[in-house]
Amino acid sequence: MAASLPQKPGMAGMPPQQQPHLAPPGAASAAGQQPVPPQGALREISPVFLCRIGQETVQDIVARTMEIFQITRATQLPNGVTQSQAMYQDRFGKLQEHLRQLALLFRKLRLLYERCVEMTSDLQEGPAEILPYVGEELLSVKVEPCSPAVNQERKEVLEKVRQKNQEMKVLMDQMRNLLWDVNAMLTLRK
Repeated sequence: MAASLPQKPGMAGMPPQQQPHLAPPGAASAAGQQPVPPQGALREISPVFLCRIGQETVQDIVARTMEIFQITRATQLPNGVTQSQAMYQDRFGKLQEHLRQLALLFRKLRLLYERCVEMTSDLQEGPAEILPYVGEELLSVKVEPCSPAVNQERKEVLEKVRQKNQEMKVLMDQMRNLLWDVNAMLTLRK
């Protein structure tokens, strides 16, 4: 767990005092990872930059999760046929590594979230404001008139979000069905 997280390509050219140090305080590795600087040095990082790093982290989490499911899907369940033990060990090792990296990414995301909340505590709204809307259209909110281009862009973004949400729902349903099938096979085997 003391492994350092890979650095994003866009952060390589930043001065060290502006690069985010997101490891927990006791997680300095023997490989020479710097300990977390004092809180004053972290004040220089903007919440927008932290949110961008958070967005990249979420994308990494989704990619890792998809890789885990691909490895799991490619794994043939033991059905009495002798398969290569080395192949199973290799896949098991890959799964363990992906799960370890996934845990690190979630920890990093949590630290980013806490840091953003801390930096924007004066701007925070109640938690009811950030909950996703489920099956409801947005309530009419009184807003100032915007230009037609802004309204059109808003409609496009909302449509893209709806499409992505639908794709994610289909994907989650497929994954749920796959897990049900795997569990059913495992219970039949016993």
